[in-house]
Amino acid sequence: MADETAATETGAPETSPQSNGARRKKLLRILAIVVVTAAILWGFWYFLTQAGRVHTDNAYVGADSAQVTALVAGPVKEVRVAGTQAVKKGDILVILDDADQRIAVADAEAALRLARQRYGQADANADAARARVAARAADIAQARARLRDANASIERARAELARRESIAGTGAVSGEELTAARAELQKAQAARDLAAAGISSAEATRGSANGDLGAAEAVVRGTTIDTAPDVAAAEARLEKARLDLARTIIRAPVNGIVTNRQVQVGQRIAAGVPIMVIVPIATAYVDANFKESQFEDIRIGQPVELTSDYYGGDVVYRGKVVGIAGGTGAAFSLIPAQNATGNWVKVVQRLPVRIALDPKQLKEHPLRVGLSMEATIDTRGN
Repeated sequence: MADETAATETGAPETSPQSNGARRKKLLRILAIVVVTAAILWGFWYFLTQAGRVHTDNAYVGADSAQVTALVAGPVKEVRVAGTQAVKKGDILVILDDADQRIAVADAEAALRLARQRYGQADANADAARARVAARAADIAQARARLRDANASIERARAELARRESIAGTGAVSGEELTAARAELQKAQAARDLAAAGISSAEATRGSANGDLGAAEAVVRGTTIDTAPDVAAAEARLEKARLDLARTIIRAPVNGIVTNRQVQVGQRIAAGVPIMVIVPIATAYVDANFKESQFEDIRIGQPVELTSDYYGGDVVYRGKVVGIAGGTGAAFSLIPAQNATGNWVKVVQRLPVRIALDPKQLKEHPLRVGLSMEATIDTRGN
């Protein structure tokens, strides 16, 4: 009995290590199965959600900001907006003192009336010149009629003189009558010469009148009072003056947020000087700078997911690749990098990618220019 008990106590330690080894192997197999299963699941998850996706945190919000400038010079009369204020297109931003512009409009209106008056005067001068040409033609006709009458008088006087000379030897005609007949003939000849000179004078006067008519008609030929060059130029100056007057009221060119306001009441600003910037946050976009090694599968039109520290990871923006820049940032920097040196070290370059954002999401969660973003492009859809 004692021997059996001893044998039992001696055999117990021999079976315990085997049992522990079996349990250890079983646990290792279970652990291996769990690890392999987790790896398979992770690989399956990565293939479904992460494969074909390129990521960068070098992305920033941008917008085509509108720089507001004064188009006319003048003192600032009123400033109606403040920095960070939201404005709509057409809202009044700044009002300039318009006294000079109103005077310019009045002066241009007077110049237009004067131009119209001068055109009317030129048109009247042309009509008067036509009347003078017609009058000179009548004078020529009258002078020619007088010449014909003078020629007829000469013929009568010559006939009377010949008749008296033919009977002068008979004593029927006195010497006094003969002398009177000769004088009458000379008088008729003088009248003829005067009539001929009158024709020449009338023709010369008509020539002068025709010249005056040509000069007068040249001013108004082919035009009306609305198309005359002087009138058109005066109307253009008036439109310019009215435009300058309208530009004394500076309005918002786009919807957005007022930024970088640099104008105060009483300040005199010059034409072309920037006074503020309007940032159209409703049309903001993102420029994401990806490494050149990531561009193998990036294409225009691919979907993009973006997050910003401004709202945290809970707000995920949906975007789309709309463009890829034509060069890296280094290529267009003020001092481009010169790699033709003996100590050259290759630096991975980044190329900007323009990403358009969903307008509805921008309306719900507006962004600001310059905010950093994280962008992930899904390249599986190319």
